[in-house]
Amino acid sequence: MKKTKLFIAVGGMVLLGFSIFLVSADHIDAPNVSGTTTDLADLFAFEGDNPNNTVFIATLQGILTPGIVTENAIFDEDVLIEFNIDNTGDFIEDLVIQAIKRGDTMYFFGPASPSQTGLSSEVLTFANRNSVKISTVDNLEISNNDGMTFFAGPRRDAFYMDLNRFNDVITGAVAPDGFLPPGEASDFFENLNTLAIVIEIPNSMLGTPPAHVGGELGISGLPPAYNVWISAKRKQ
Repeated sequence: MKKTKLFIAVGGMVLLGFSIFLVSADHIDAPNVSGTTTDLADLFAFEGDNPNNTVFIATLQGILTPGIVTENAIFDEDVLIEFNIDNTGDFIEDLVIQAIKRGDTMYFFGPASPSQTGLSSEVLTFANRNSVKISTVDNLEISNNDGMTFFAGPRRDAFYMDLNRFNDVITGAVAPDGFLPPGEASDFFENLNTLAIVIEIPNSMLGTPPAHVGGELGISGLPPAYNVWISAKRKQ
């Protein structure tokens, strides 16, 4: 695989470490990237079934209606998705795992130290290389290599929100009644999809996690945790 050109960040989200479950959401509300192939939705990072592993999930291009092909409901070969991992506690990426599409396959590089940090990246062709065929609705593809597991393709949107009620609340249409109780709320995202990139990796490849950032906020008893964020970078 040839070395690609410089990639510049055009969309991203930051998430500080939690020991068990990490999540951040950004559905269809970022004006500069909404409706594009760089539009990120969610980030998840959590302990795998094997407690010595960590699972990283990035979803993008939400929201997609199942069974309907849209212009942007595909991974873009000019967009690099980068999982950034800080294992020293300074909130600068020490390791990255990169995902980029070529043809019907998603290629992964890393984890490895980035050639540069911040908004610009180059594909780390010198690093560990893995791949998985991109799944479709009818064909599930998962690859395993050296203790790592990889997936790329459409999945049901894991986000939960009663969006219609939310809109009624913020416009004052139902004030002061507020939100509905769980048994009456309706999940707007229940039958919608996103594109997902999933990586499960041994913690031994990620280094020793730093002290939990929550300790700086006065929260005691939190175990060490990696600081993780993702970015979408377009080729320049």
